[in-house]
Amino acid sequence: MINYTSCPICNAGCIREDLVAKDNTVSNKNFDIWICYHCDLKYTNNVPDQKAIGKYYKSSAYISHSDTKVGFINKMYHKVRNHTLKTKRKLVENFSNTTNGKILDIGCGTGAFLNNMQESGWQITGLEPDENAVKTANSLYKIAPKTPEELFLLPANSFDAITMWHVLEHVHQLHEYIEQLKNLIKPQGAIFIAVPNYQSFDAEFYGANWAAYDVPRHLYHFSPKSMEKLVSLHGLKIKAFKPMWFDSFYVSMLSEKYKSKKSKNNFVRAFIIGLFSNLSALFNTKKCSSIIYIIEKA
Repeated sequence: MINYTSCPICNAGCIREDLVAKDNTVSNKNFDIWICYHCDLKYTNNVPDQKAIGKYYKSSAYISHSDTKVGFINKMYHKVRNHTLKTKRKLVENFSNTTNGKILDIGCGTGAFLNNMQESGWQITGLEPDENAVKTANSLYKIAPKTPEELFLLPANSFDAITMWHVLEHVHQLHEYIEQLKNLIKPQGAIFIAVPNYQSFDAEFYGANWAAYDVPRHLYHFSPKSMEKLVSLHGLKIKAFKPMWFDSFYVSMLSEKYKSKKSKNNFVRAFIIGLFSNLSALFNTKKCSSIIYIIEKA
């Protein structure tokens, strides 16, 4: 169990408990979420360490590992994913200035994104800790992801693009990972990190029931300010902030499910909250439910 007495990003001591959230996926246990008033980071405190966290991922409902299509929400996820895969590829090509370079996807799950990139001419490398996801990636796409430990064995300056799609919030070795990303990316390459944004409208509306808190699997809960602070500590800078418009709807549907377990899920209200969240972020991407941070060397 990890108990933080200072902020995991900036090491400031101006921290306090902010809210208590429930693990609705596996254990039904409550976990404390704390906030740092210096850099705006929220983080899960008294969280399982790297050796103990594995059991909290053991669920057939965890879609990034199982690729399940069971249930309305997961079916919708797959329909949207076909569109977002193309959007992500175009984004990577635009900011890495190549259409057939080398890409590293950390936390590649069942391999759908890497398969899309490979079919478009990219040389791919994937890292994935979950054995079931690795088997699925091999079965569906003939992709063989490496273990996360191999991240620190890869050669420096070897990738045109590095992606972490909703992965950084799961990583115990936060600073070590960011430093290694800086070492691995080519001088003109780009790093793409997508994480939920607790300063979005849907996060504020659902509070402790906001599905993107996803305790204890999500160790950190980022704001734009906290992400800027994190990368700057490692000689990196954020070049652009890009929205993930569909996330507000998906997260709102899950949040309604968690909030209204005793009644039928209110998909209409979830759609309205997701829509309001996107409208509030229309002219300010930093208010989006999930943000893609495009990062380069400073």
